[in-house]
Amino acid sequence: MPIADITNPATIKFLVESYDKTTRLRLKWNRLHSDKLKDAATLHRDEKGYFDTDVLEECMAGGMATIARDFKVSGYNRRRTPIRDGVHIPGVANMKKGHSIVEVGLGDPKDDPRLARPDTDLTSDPIMRPIDPKERNILYDDMPFYGRAVYLKSRCRKMPEKKYYFSECSGWEYGWRLGDSYFRRNAPKCGRVWRLTRDVKSRTGPHPDPPHYKDSDPPGVSKCI
Repeated sequence: MPIADITNPATIKFLVESYDKTTRLRLKWNRLHSDKLKDAATLHRDEKGYFDTDVLEECMAGGMATIARDFKVSGYNRRRTPIRDGVHIPGVANMKKGHSIVEVGLGDPKDDPRLARPDTDLTSDPIMRPIDPKERNILYDDMPFYGRAVYLKSRCRKMPEKKYYFSECSGWEYGWRLGDSYFRRNAPKCGRVWRLTRDVKSRTGPHPDPPHYKDSDPPGVSKCI
């Protein structure tokens, strides 16, 4: 269906007559049903002056019967003897079996005697791994080649998993046990990885590509430098 040309005088006359006809029909309907409209818009019940708190109080009062019934039922169930379906009910002492540091494979009682504990011992597992006695003696030697600063510097060189059994803070999640990752186990021996590492660790920074890596000059006239 083509779009009507609203610039045509005949179309404009037709639209104006249609709008006037629609307006007269609406006015006629409102005049005939004015009584019904007034009756529907009028509140016929008496105003009681309720507040929001009154409505909430009425809802709470209706639920008090349910609360009292549930309280009686729960009191009756509390006095009943529980039914034991199993002969052995595991407790806290059984939680360590299969989940200790030794059984998981993160520690060895030979290296850390604190891990050689019976299952009935419910004390917390050690947080840090045992420190090497040679490294610990750094604290008690004379400065400036030994002491607290040298000890902390030597400890920082170690990876976190070499000092702790588990990650103790969220900052270690990104670097925890990187030696077990796929890229560390299958690190390429040549290629762009070693070139990037060499450039980053060098004092002068990354170097430009050699001349034979550059694109050849396009044929034609070129500017001599």
